[in-house]
Amino acid sequence: MTQEQFEREKTYRVTLSIARTMLQNGLITEQEYKKINIMILEKYRPLLGFLCR
Repeated sequence: MTQEQFEREKTYRVTLSIARTMLQNGLITEQEYKKINIMILEKYRPLLGFLCR
């Protein structure tokens, strides 16, 4: 894994964690969470993140 790939993976996971917290706190719906996940997958293109989808 290159440094760039690592940074993309890290950024994806941090962003997803924030969205998950928002979901747990009732700030967004499950459907919004799924949309956010797709958007950040497309933006950051993480190597391992695609396996978690």
